[in-house]
Amino acid sequence: MLLDAVNLSILIAGALFSLSIIATLISARFGAPLLLIFLVIGMLAGEDGLLGIRFSSPDTALLIGSVALVIILFDGGMRTPPDRFKVVLAPAAALASVGVLITCAVLGGAATWLFNLSLLEGLLLGAILSSTDAAAVFSIFQSAGLNIKERVASTLEIESGSNDPMAVMLTFTLVSVVAGNASLDWQLAMTFFQQAVVGAMAGYLGGKSFIWLCRRLALGVAFFPLFAVSYALFLFAVTNQFGGSGFLAVYLAGVLIGSARLAQLQSILRMHDGLAWLSQIVMFLMLGLLVAPAKLLQYAVPALLLALVMIFLARPLAVILSLVPFRFPVHDQIFISWVGLRGAVPIILALIPWLAGVPNHDLYFNVAFFVVIVSLLIQGWSIAPVARWLKLQVPKSPGPDHVMQLEAVPSNDILQLLAYKVDASSSVIDADWQQLPVPDTVQFLGVIRQGEWLQSANCALFKAEDTLMVLAKAADSAHLSEVLSSYAAAATLNRQDFFGEFVLNGQILLSELAAFYTIEFGELNPQQSLSEYITERFHRRVVVGDSLQLDQLVLTVRQLNDKDEILQVGIKAA
Repeated sequence: MLLDAVNLSILIAGALFSLSIIATLISARFGAPLLLIFLVIGMLAGEDGLLGIRFSSPDTALLIGSVALVIILFDGGMRTPPDRFKVVLAPAAALASVGVLITCAVLGGAATWLFNLSLLEGLLLGAILSSTDAAAVFSIFQSAGLNIKERVASTLEIESGSNDPMAVMLTFTLVSVVAGNASLDWQLAMTFFQQAVVGAMAGYLGGKSFIWLCRRLALGVAFFPLFAVSYALFLFAVTNQFGGSGFLAVYLAGVLIGSARLAQLQSILRMHDGLAWLSQIVMFLMLGLLVAPAKLLQYAVPALLLALVMIFLARPLAVILSLVPFRFPVHDQIFISWVGLRGAVPIILALIPWLAGVPNHDLYFNVAFFVVIVSLLIQGWSIAPVARWLKLQVPKSPGPDHVMQLEAVPSNDILQLLAYKVDASSSVIDADWQQLPVPDTVQFLGVIRQGEWLQSANCALFKAEDTLMVLAKAADSAHLSEVLSSYAAAATLNRQDFFGEFVLNGQILLSELAAFYTIEFGELNPQQSLSEYITERFHRRVVVGDSLQLDQLVLTVRQLNDKDEILQVGIKAA
């Protein structure tokens, strides 16, 4: 009998996982947020759904949810390029702190009125809903294939990865106050400070320690991804034990590890990609099982109104006030406001009042769940169209179909093994390697043709469906892709439409530009270069895709160097 029950549980779990993975095709076809699909499948399998599975264990849900979030944040940190912190660390930090407080206050006031709660209870619900979700942001950007302007994408990713600690601290604090175990005083402010400082220090030390261990431990390749998972969970728990924010520590450690030139990094990332998706599926299926749709309907009208307040008032107000010192363009602020996605984090935070046994814990959980569904439906489904409407989607640069970093090989340069698929429209068909304008430092290794490996000496001309294999420095990858990538021709057209057909050197003077175009200078300095003019107008770090109008011309930043100086500017008529 016991074996039958175990087998049935495995059967149901396997079926739900398989269905969730197959259902990702719905997202690809209709643009539905993946996390919403996982959530709905869990609800359909739950107590009020088709399978009628009863699951009502908040402590188990909190444990599973915390482990899943650790893996997701760790993976997100490792995939966040370190140069993005140079661009938006201050504004992202403002959104993750001041923005969370503003959101909590606005939602708290609205919840107090909508649900007839005390102010503290309303603020508790506001704190639960105050955090944007890293899992939601990372997965929707990835599944939608969005290539958003760097300043905006970086701000959203870093904010969503670092605002969880503030929401967690607010929630725990207000739960203690509502339960009568604490009072609002300066000691709570010190607790906030301790969480942030200890979490940041633990993340830095933990990340550096992991890098040091990876370079000295002679483990098999298969063990390093497992070691990374266990280390992230260990770091999370140790940080919490010392009064810090474990989520912040894990995210910062991931950023440090991702920026280090570790030979094991690619194998760690490959495994963590699957683990992060597995964590999201498990978390959302579990949360879907935990809720009873019939109870959601009890709070449907006020919860819907609260969700609309969050989307159209609290989030925009938090973004506008947090970003005042940083002078973000209006379009950037609108998009950042719109992508205030809620996901698993608010639902998991809503378990804390449940476990603490505070009054109205059922209301907190069901309202949080309802608001998350509304957020995913309205905001999650519309991210790509809104990005295109606001003209924030920067054309993707052509790149290799597959790339492998050879970081295990000692070298002064980062070496890469690159693979390029030749399709029927590729410009390299019937060409040989010697005819192609590629850097001399690139080594052509051969092609894979109809599944067979042909060395460079045995393949005089390239054919459709060939896969070209080359060895190159990472610095040569962009130029090489412009020549070899099958996507290069389409990418060129997209880039011309976005940046303009003409490309100018950033050092060209405005007076030189006036020789070809009519420009009313007014108070402008004709001896300024394009680079100086754009940088001065933006008052901040410039990124690719930034644009402004000069008389009847639109100038768009097309290329920067390592020092963030403008090398190329696209130009087109306004």
